Amino acid sequence: MVATFQEDNVTPSPLQVFSFSTMSLTRPTLLSSSPSPSPSSPFQDLKPEERGLFLIHLLLTCATHVASGSLQNANAALDQLSHLVSPDGDTMQRVAAYFTEALANRILKSWPGLYKALNATQRSTNNVSEEVHVRRLFFDMFPILKLSYLLANRAILEAMEGEKMVHVIDLDASEPSQWLALIQGFNSRPEGPPHLRITGVHRHKEVLDQMAHRLIEEAEKLDIPFQFNPVVSSLDCLDVEQLRVKTGEALGVSSVLQLHNFLVPDVNNNNGHSLSGDSALSLPISNSGRIDRFLNAIWGLTPKVLVVTEQDSDHNGSTLMERLLESLYTYAALFDCLETKVPRTCQDRTKVEKMLFGEEIKSIIACEGSERRERHEKLDKWSRRIDLAGFGNVPLSYFAMLQARRLLQGYGFDGYRIKEESGCAVICWQERPLYSVSAWRCRK
Repeated sequence: MVATFQEDNVTPSPLQVFSFSTMSLTRPTLLSSSPSPSPSSPFQDLKPEERGLFLIHLLLTCATHVASGSLQNANAALDQLSHLVSPDGDTMQRVAAYFTEALANRILKSWPGLYKALNATQRSTNNVSEEVHVRRLFFDMFPILKLSYLLANRAILEAMEGEKMVHVIDLDASEPSQWLALIQGFNSRPEGPPHLRITGVHRHKEVLDQMAHRLIEEAEKLDIPFQFNPVVSSLDCLDVEQLRVKTGEALGVSSVLQLHNFLVPDVNNNNGHSLSGDSALSLPISNSGRIDRFLNAIWGLTPKVLVVTEQDSDHNGSTLMERLLESLYTYAALFDCLETKVPRTCQDRTKVEKMLFGEEIKSIIACEGSERRERHEKLDKWSRRIDLAGFGNVPLSYFAMLQARRLLQGYGFDGYRIKEESGCAVICWQERPLYSVSAWRCRK
């Protein structure tokens, strides 16, 4: 039976747990010094911060055994974790539940035959409406996408000042609200709106059809000349010719949480699984293959502005332990955001935690090689990559940052803050950076 419990008075933030334990997390001494329940002191009787620390201790112990191939000890740690974690419990129990599942998956993947046999009768449930629904829940429960869209639109509007023909490419056209706001923004220009064309890229035609309907309806209402160009494709298979960029139009490109998928090393990876980590990631930033080619292709379109939103986290380390430590901190913060705003019993909260964050955690922890898609990196690395591709940074304007801060205040998103870093915006929970938004233009 899983020990699920309510907190005594105030729930301690996982970040508070980390704040006094981080200095120890990278040292082996933690594995023998963390508080450990005894028969006279069961888990639920520990203080809240001790419970959080004990779960961290167990996860690190388990990951150490997994990375070293000590599977009997890893199994013992997983057995203990399975009695303590819960996707319905307090914040640390919920976070730990998904890391526990990911570590177990990693072990199974080291035996491909066993892993395939256990999943032989599974069917891919590629439920498009559910995928879009979860993305919408993330939009509603967090200010991240609202801020990203606001800052991107502001950068596009400022870059397109005075332009008569504007073309905007959305590399993940799943949410029409960004472009509804942009259409309204162009309509408010003193010189009047431009002829606007939006190209949306998405894997599913029905998602693009829904977006087209919403945007065309809004443009007709405001009497703005408008075209929508749907491109049914994954970014992996995208041919830039499909984007139909025309001579004489000012081009903007928006990438929201997409570029990190291109960081899979362009080498012959062994998809036979390594428990310890992915050795291919010692490649230098300037020699990253797929991401270089993609950014070079975008540069070849000569956009007036490229706006990039990415997770501001270092989840692309070469070893399991590096990724576990960093991602544990990040996802503790994201789960903490939900804890302060959404009841624990809310089914929509569980959907976001399981179908969005849980799948990201599984990719970061359980997968290697081309399977590991969630390769988040920090803003400084992204800045160097994009700079090497021939783009120069466009500092986000004072007005854009002011609008973003007002949005946080207006929606009552307490605990979030936005800081400026080298002309870019970093969205934080408390002091923890979570996502970055940056704007770029082609250098001649």
